[in-house]
Amino acid sequence: MISSICGADCGQCGQRASCGGCAGTGGRPFGRPCMLAECARGRGQTSCEACGGACVLKAPVIAAFNALGIGDMAEVTDLNALQGSYINLTYTLPNGQTVRLLEDGKVYLGNQLHREGTDRCYGLAADETHLLVCEYGDGGADPEIVVYKKWRR
Repeated sequence: MISSICGADCGQCGQRASCGGCAGTGGRPFGRPCMLAECARGRGQTSCEACGGACVLKAPVIAAFNALGIGDMAEVTDLNALQGSYINLTYTLPNGQTVRLLEDGKVYLGNQLHREGTDRCYGLAADETHLLVCEYGDGGADPEIVVYKKWRR
């Protein structure tokens, strides 16, 4: 069983063999720092469970997403640790250039929320300094950037 610092059930992840588990890799799954592991380490803890269920990292990120004021986006109440390769969509800019804003090996805090009144979803991703909200269809089809901004320096 691969163990996690954040309490995620790594046994359910299809990438567990290549990840190595954040506990087993010293907080560097996929060879990149995990913001949840770094938060725990910065607080002198070996796991996020020592926060008593109130993650000190998630609360300000949730507040930052909710402060964006996106009218038809449901209130953000929880975030999950997500590997960048699962959420790193390719966006086409108005000039035709394609970009990817995330890093495949990095772990982000994020969630998916249904966009009210449509068959599309909002995808949320945050790292230590940036927030991304995108909108997409089934399976990530036709992604569009809604907000990409620095939220903390």
